[in-house]
Amino acid sequence: MNQKVIFETLNYLILKTLNMFRLCIFLPLLIIFGFSVSDQKKEINLVKTNKWFIAGPSVENEEMINKFRLENGIVAVTAKDNPKGEIELNVMITPSETNDGVPTNLSDHSKYVEITYQSTQIIKLQAREGNEEGTGCIHGGSHPRASIPASPKHFSTIKIPWSDFRQDELPNGKILDIHNLCKFNFVNYNPVSGSVLKIKSVIIN
Repeated sequence: MNQKVIFETLNYLILKTLNMFRLCIFLPLLIIFGFSVSDQKKEINLVKTNKWFIAGPSVENEEMINKFRLENGIVAVTAKDNPKGEIELNVMITPSETNDGVPTNLSDHSKYVEITYQSTQIIKLQAREGNEEGTGCIHGGSHPRASIPASPKHFSTIKIPWSDFRQDELPNGKILDIHNLCKFNFVNYNPVSGSVLKIKSVIIN
């Protein structure tokens, strides 16, 4: 075998080895990055995707809330002067044009809801389950719920594990069934004049 053939053979083997080395290094990175991008695409912010509903003594009505939400990416609610009764801000998990609809079956991999918000008062977050027929939400009575602390001066982010949602917020209360989750209800049970709740994101993880 002459020197030229030997040189070409060695060159071929070196190039093949380098290509295999690149493949071993970059393929795992591509796979990891691909899963990361896929996970990001699955992330849904209910402020951006879903229509919101309001009940109680708020300055803003449903139309105003959703117009501001679409234009600014924030849900904002202000209590009226001398408010009577509680303010309830609702959003369905599965998008709906009405304040009701089919419940959502979350994956067993889902662990918590992440909320970025600003509030001058403590807010109770009710997680309303679907009815037995699977056609709508359970209304009235008590619901699994958790507390969102006041954050009057700046936006805060809170992660609430599903295990924190218990009936009447009692330590031994029934835990939320995430396979039958209908909607979130942000409730200010005792609003004071001018109290404000702003929500930038509600993301289920």
